[in-house]
Amino acid sequence: MPQRYIKKILEARVYDVAIETPIDKAPALSKRFNNEILLKREDLQPVFSFKLRGAYNKMMHLSEEQLSKGVVAASAGNHAQGLSMAALKMGVKATIVMPKTTPQIKVDAVRSRGAKVVLHGDTFDEASKHAYQLMEQKGLVFVHPYDDPEVIAGQGTIGMEILRQHNGPLDAVFVPVGGGGLLAGVAAYIKYLRPDIKVIGVEPEDAACLKLAMEKGRRAVLPQVGIFADGVAVAQIGKETFRVIRKTVDAVITANTDEICAAIKDIFDDTRSIAEPAGALALAGLKKYIEQNGCQGQTLLAIDSGANTNFDRLRYISERTEIGEKREAILSVIIPERPGSFKRFCSDLGKRNITEFNYRYASQKEASIFVGVQTSGQPEDREELVQALADKGYQVTDLTDNEMAKLHVRHMVGGHAPFAAGEEVLYRFEFPERPGALDKFLACLGSRWNISMFHYRNHGSAYGRVLVGMQVPKKQRKQLKPFFDKLGYNYTDESDNCAYQQFLSAQ
Repeated sequence: MPQRYIKKILEARVYDVAIETPIDKAPALSKRFNNEILLKREDLQPVFSFKLRGAYNKMMHLSEEQLSKGVVAASAGNHAQGLSMAALKMGVKATIVMPKTTPQIKVDAVRSRGAKVVLHGDTFDEASKHAYQLMEQKGLVFVHPYDDPEVIAGQGTIGMEILRQHNGPLDAVFVPVGGGGLLAGVAAYIKYLRPDIKVIGVEPEDAACLKLAMEKGRRAVLPQVGIFADGVAVAQIGKETFRVIRKTVDAVITANTDEICAAIKDIFDDTRSIAEPAGALALAGLKKYIEQNGCQGQTLLAIDSGANTNFDRLRYISERTEIGEKREAILSVIIPERPGSFKRFCSDLGKRNITEFNYRYASQKEASIFVGVQTSGQPEDREELVQALADKGYQVTDLTDNEMAKLHVRHMVGGHAPFAAGEEVLYRFEFPERPGALDKFLACLGSRWNISMFHYRNHGSAYGRVLVGMQVPKKQRKQLKPFFDKLGYNYTDESDNCAYQQFLSAQ
């Protein structure tokens, strides 16, 4: 039962290495949403994330014999840094298996704390399997990042601090979810002492393993996991964590990439700190909860779980923020191809600012423009904008939620390719990002089909994103799926995507 965790949390040994982080009010957010919004600042830990708590508590429960053998873990980031610091404090040898795609800044951070880093595989699953092999071969003790009672109890000290630090009304606590260790620990403690407080888990839309388990009533594996919020990119919720969560958590909310980016900006505006995507996830869920429930005058707290992000990613985050705040609409609009059409379009927009405008001459009759338009931030404003343009005779397609349009099309130049008509297909891929990865990807594609379009952009994350057009005769189309499955990369067929059809297709 979850109640057994109360004693564990109260006795957890975390403060030899971790600090009791403050709860900060977010004044700008609170004013904007007419609720008191609080942030639990786990980004201020010595390793810039909460993971230190669970890792150290687990190690404090190991025997002298176990500690003498050394510990091993698989991690691409926060757990690795937390465990390496805990091991350094206790004088224990630590081996961390990290995917080869791990950014160098994180590898260096782990090594600087005395841990041995083993780079293996392109994914966390490959690294994890190798870590278990090392455990068997060398007799090391495996420290799980979330699915362990002592790790859960260590993370649960955050819930204990929240209730101790905040004595006033508290309506809901929002917690980011990956494998579930943080949510299980926090929910077990808060629900035991204050069952009136709602505890709500928040997941990325493209990595919602807890939501899947809740819907099925059992743990299940996601067929594909999004990688933007890498700190919570987990395909299956933990076994022990799910046992606790299903008895203590009130609801699960999901947030998309744009909403997470907007939350990163919100945290920066109120604290002048930069959260990692997983760190801002709980706030993204909090904002969505207010929108869905029309909350007024409530006290809501989000756990800012970490700040371990790469500087290179900030460009991408900044690009997506305005859409996440619903302050920008991305539209495809067809206007007449004649002098004065653009001026008339701007006049028809009224006092709205144009944030982006992409156009290439393609026809003597009409022009397809890719345009960003400023909106008020109210959900209905975008709908009113699209309807207003349609009423003025424009053919409008709303691309604001079109991932391919935002990732690729808005950055591409060129236009239609009539010579490829009838044969071109379009696919979007994700492949591990590391030196030589693009060359390897192209080598895997080989020369079987002619590449008619290609767009690649480095977003500073562990995975690269590529958009590829290929000329494939119709009689060979059935060969594509088994061929791509054999490549082993995540892929999406975008041949029917409206953004492609309007701006880049061969037709």
